[in-house]
Amino acid sequence: MTTLRDSQVAALTSLLTLNQPPPMNGSSAAPAVAPIPTWKVLIMDKIAQDVMATSLRVQDLRDQGVTLHMQLHADRPALPDVPAIYFVAPTQPNIRRIAADLQKSLYASTYVNFTSALSRPLLEEFAELVAVSGSVEGVEQVFDQHLDFLVLSPSLFSLSPSLSTPTYSSASVAAASADPSQPTPPVERSTYEKLNDPRATEGDIEEVTDRVARGLFSVLVTMGQLPLIRAPRGNAAEMVARKLDSRLRDHVASSRGGNVFSGSSGSGGDGAFGRPLLVLLDRNIDLVPMVSHSWTYQALVNDVLGMRLNRVAVEAPDGGRMQKKTYDLDGKDFFWAKNAANPFPNVAEEIDLELNKYKVDASEITRSTGVGDISDLSQIDVSSNAANLRAAITALPELTARKHTLDTHMNIATALLQGIKSRGLDTLFQMEESITKQTKAQMLEAIRNPAMENPEDKMRLLLCFYFSMADTAIPRDDLAEYERALKETGVDMGPWEYAKKLRDIHRMSNLGAAQPVSTPGGELLKGFSSLSNRFTDRLRDGGIGGVGLENLISGVKNFLPARKDFTVTRLVEALMDPASASTQALQDTDDYLLFDPRAGRTARPAAGRGRQTFAEAVVFVVGGGSYVEFTNLGEYAARTTGAAAAGGGAATGVGRRITYGATEIVPPADFLKSLASLAR
Repeated sequence: MTTLRDSQVAALTSLLTLNQPPPMNGSSAAPAVAPIPTWKVLIMDKIAQDVMATSLRVQDLRDQGVTLHMQLHADRPALPDVPAIYFVAPTQPNIRRIAADLQKSLYASTYVNFTSALSRPLLEEFAELVAVSGSVEGVEQVFDQHLDFLVLSPSLFSLSPSLSTPTYSSASVAAASADPSQPTPPVERSTYEKLNDPRATEGDIEEVTDRVARGLFSVLVTMGQLPLIRAPRGNAAEMVARKLDSRLRDHVASSRGGNVFSGSSGSGGDGAFGRPLLVLLDRNIDLVPMVSHSWTYQALVNDVLGMRLNRVAVEAPDGGRMQKKTYDLDGKDFFWAKNAANPFPNVAEEIDLELNKYKVDASEITRSTGVGDISDLSQIDVSSNAANLRAAITALPELTARKHTLDTHMNIATALLQGIKSRGLDTLFQMEESITKQTKAQMLEAIRNPAMENPEDKMRLLLCFYFSMADTAIPRDDLAEYERALKETGVDMGPWEYAKKLRDIHRMSNLGAAQPVSTPGGELLKGFSSLSNRFTDRLRDGGIGGVGLENLISGVKNFLPARKDFTVTRLVEALMDPASASTQALQDTDDYLLFDPRAGRTARPAAGRGRQTFAEAVVFVVGGGSYVEFTNLGEYAARTTGAAAAGGGAATGVGRRITYGATEIVPPADFLKSLASLAR
């Protein structure tokens, strides 16, 4: 099935091939010869560069004929014999810089692509600039690409680029145009802060929700799907739903709208055998996933190592010394693609399996060629071993790539183990797995534990406890004692003050608690010390060739998380599969508004039009999302897919496909800063 990443890569590839349609498959059985690409340069601003970086590598650009990629606002040499592709956000400084390049005739021809729709006033200004300079003939194309979002995993996206691009009516346009040599500045405050700031004006909220609706419109255009929209009443999610619904209705009604969504499934109906569902939710519906600790590989890398745009930097052994190395983690990394959502112990087991497989394959090549090491293939006597040499040379690139990938993940796993030990993340995770069952003594012991070096982790533990408990479940005296213990750690108390204020204002319901289906046993973390020691040995030895992980699997099986569903997962289940959902979740979602963009412009949103079953959904959280929540939704979808396979794919066991997105994917430490900012 096509994922969001597949759709975005296809759109980016089309952009890089000058927006030419893909070649049609002929009836001839002979394979088509790949055409020689048109050699070109690619010019991007910071926003477009981030979009490109999460889905394509430099080699992918070269495959499409891009010989050079440069920053829009940097000094660039003239290349009058080469066409140029511009991929930039639709801002006033950007169109003025492109017009200045055209006036200088820097390139043979210019293909302009905007990350989102260029407003009519900016389009007219651009047309006037090139007309006055007499450079109209240099412009070959002007396209709105609707690509102002980041795809961090095949089914995970954020709208950071859209949030960084002002709408034309925004005051930030005037501010940005004061210095046209500078790109649009990045967003300094998170969406959660902007939407929950009591000092925010109506105009501020309108601006943020406009940007979110624009970004979601781009996601749906790229997917080629026109969903039914469900959203709760009375919060930012409803505002976004109304704005998005209006955009989609206008687009469908226009002459081009039908073409954009012509690939949308379900032209004849809704539900499981028709159109997908778009669920819009407000972040305040559940804050636990934003601050909780996780045990999955992807979430740990984000939390411990600070992954950004799928890139992570770690200290790794190199030539006997520790050096900082940067790694890109994306879909082309076979190990990451397979294990990103897996619990960390499973990842350690997979490393061991892949390492043994690599050793077997490498030893087979060295045995057949008679060399002592795979790196000595160049010393083979070609005249006596030509056949074996040919086989070895064929297998060598794949083996080398596997070795590099395994080295990468061994280094990352080593860094994770060090962070887990220094911060006591094993203890914190175990406590949060059964957070509602923690006693006062256990909570105070964890908060006062000097072995946990990061006081922010203790703040996160207490916030998980506080958000997961019913309003009156924690006695006031206990809360005061927790607060005193937390202050003694020296942590910024802003997040705690805001959490109390939020409880006072909203009186958060029990739905905010993540209830485990099963309780993790006391043996959950058995084997942690032996696992840690083996990775420590690897750090000392350095390199794949010197490490022995044969016993890595022992003691790991019990080191696995219990199954539980967060609030968002339970609400999505109620909207996608009402027959399997809890009564509480059904009651909470029955009153959600329903928008059908395919209805006429005068149609009004309605409350739930009966309970329907859906096979596919896009779940979007206004105010920020987390890898923890993304993984939890993925686990739910995997369970339903397994049930469908076991039941022969009957209507009662339809496998679910879920794409998760948020305004931003926020690391827990950054979300604490947002809470602290709102407390001031």
